[in-house]
Amino acid sequence: MSLTYLMDMDGVLISEERLIPGADTFVNELRDAGIPFSLLTNNSIRTPRDLKARLRATGLDVGEENIWTSALATAQFLSTQRPGGSAYVVGESGLTTALHEIGYVLTDSDPDYVVLGETRTYSFEAITTAIRLVERGARFIATNPDTTGPSSAGPLPATGSVAALITAATGREPYYVGKPNPLMMRSALRRMGGHSETTLMIGDRMDTDVISGLEAGLRTILVLSGISTAESVDGFPYRPTRVIDSVADLVGRTADPFADV
Repeated sequence: MSLTYLMDMDGVLISEERLIPGADTFVNELRDAGIPFSLLTNNSIRTPRDLKARLRATGLDVGEENIWTSALATAQFLSTQRPGGSAYVVGESGLTTALHEIGYVLTDSDPDYVVLGETRTYSFEAITTAIRLVERGARFIATNPDTTGPSSAGPLPATGSVAALITAATGREPYYVGKPNPLMMRSALRRMGGHSETTLMIGDRMDTDVISGLEAGLRTILVLSGISTAESVDGFPYRPTRVIDSVADLVGRTADPFADV
């Protein structure tokens, strides 16, 4: 079986809206060699089409079929749990579009689920509605546990922070679908037709990318072009298979990135 790649997007291929040097060469090499790959992101704001345009603006040409978001993983999970259900959504188009595409009805009238995603405009009114619906028995789902997200001005509160607020008000913990839940990895693998024993995960965070890769049975590569540092690795009770500076170090070695490990 041939090698397949899963990789995070922010911190691995791009930083903010800038290309990480060598990322375009690395992606082009994967494509030219016919090596299957998928970009995984916990960000549920954008649709794959939006993300494709965002990546193209940095110089990366990646198809929608190569992008798997926590919103898509959440929608797939809900479609298996309660087909044709209903949800009250706190989030943006990436999440609402994914739920519409599986046939879900979006409503604030006795929904099956409250689904929390990321947005840059969290509404106090929407959060209050979510709290009341969860108290009335709606099942609580969140796309990912990330507490902060990046911006040019500094960290922004993200899904995990708002989920904690709803939990504090209701006493109900959400089920998180995105990384580090290995469910997201496995759903991406099924979509690609990949296998854990021949797939590797590239990420920039020990606490999401690396641990979810390990728990899904994948080999893992930590890049130091994003959040985690070489010094921080020793603080975790698990280790990646390999630590490199950036994906530029994999150029010319995509067929066997562990040859000298």
